[in-house]
Amino acid sequence: MLPGLLRDPLGQLVAMADAAPGEVLRLNLGTIRPYLVTEPAHVQHVLRDNATNYTRGGQSMLWRPVRRLTGDGIMSDGPEWQASRGRMQPHFTAKRIDSLVDSMSQAVSEAVDEFAEPARTGRWLDAGAELGRVICRAISSVFFADRVSLADQLRIVAAQDTIVTALRARLLLPFVPDAVPVPGDRALRRAIGVVDDIMLPLVRAERTHPRDGDDLLAALANARDDDGRPLGEQRVRDDVVSMFATATETTYAVLTWLWPILDANPEVAGRLYAELDEVVGADRVISREQLLALTYTRSVVDELLRMYPAGWLVPRTAVADDVIGGTRIRAGSIVAVSSYVTQRLARYWDRPDTFDPDRFRGDQPRREHRYAYFPFGGGPHQCLGMYLFNLEAPLVVATILSRYRFRLRDAGMPPKQLAATLRPGRPVVMALTPVHERRPA
Repeated sequence: MLPGLLRDPLGQLVAMADAAPGEVLRLNLGTIRPYLVTEPAHVQHVLRDNATNYTRGGQSMLWRPVRRLTGDGIMSDGPEWQASRGRMQPHFTAKRIDSLVDSMSQAVSEAVDEFAEPARTGRWLDAGAELGRVICRAISSVFFADRVSLADQLRIVAAQDTIVTALRARLLLPFVPDAVPVPGDRALRRAIGVVDDIMLPLVRAERTHPRDGDDLLAALANARDDDGRPLGEQRVRDDVVSMFATATETTYAVLTWLWPILDANPEVAGRLYAELDEVVGADRVISREQLLALTYTRSVVDELLRMYPAGWLVPRTAVADDVIGGTRIRAGSIVAVSSYVTQRLARYWDRPDTFDPDRFRGDQPRREHRYAYFPFGGGPHQCLGMYLFNLEAPLVVATILSRYRFRLRDAGMPPKQLAATLRPGRPVVMALTPVHERRPA
């Protein structure tokens, strides 16, 4: 197993899971031996049916290093997590997100306006960095009522890129105590410092001079705990940073794969362009009605989530002994669930390595099992920002590709980089060409 894991870890895990239908696998990785749970019914058991037994605590291979950035609260477990989730839930309902579509679309449009100069000159662009800028602009309008300057948004994008990469060593070396330095720790501390330099003054200003606003920052800065006391500054910071980081990073990580996918699948690209030409045309700001009409665009995003889920690994620690599919799981064991692996199982997905948005078209049957497709997790810890992503990602795709076509500098699919999220292993570099004369707003 080890040579295959070193050469192509995700491919090897999928091959092992395909060869052992209905089984729980135990991986011998030397000092740690996690259980890999891939069968949808078993995934449901871990994430939903017996979720209280599988926590983010202990020596989890992912959550411990991630909490260096996010702290406690929404990324933890128990009462602190429940309290944080309860405070934030009202800001992520479908009704609330729908009410923000117009302002989010305006923010995305203004960010995409800045592609005009590089498109005119033919300058190469780092697709990931540019997506990060556009997405950060959109999320800032939702979370902070545009109180984060453009310069600070760009600093946050750069810091998050450093953080995700720097966490890779901690992810690969989960047995190393936090007190023992590993490569990337220094860069991680600096990047977290950048985030705090931007976020903490915003939190302090909001607490000192409260606004009558309904954005997430204002709500959390003015929130109170169960005893009626104002939330501590660190708790507000932790929850704001956690949601901002996950909302931007998930969209960024998934959509960066779009460009090489479309380049490799011209038929898919053609159908996507045709829908955008018909529904959006040369309009500058996409309306909610137009967004809802972009059904093929949404299917493209759904298939991206299947093949390249940002949260490719969800580790848990067993609190008590349990049995999954006949396999005894002892208390303290690490149990790893992988949406990447499950969403590529040949017994649940026809041609699993083929990019086919038609899997998600309205006339297609529902998945054989609910947890054959779970890019946002499941159960009580299912991602709060799922509905936000499902509007934001198609909006970003539609705004860019209704105005521009692209060409890649380097053909072919990039290698996969396993970090805190699943990212391309090399920059996706592209040039843009305008496709319409722009109408006035």
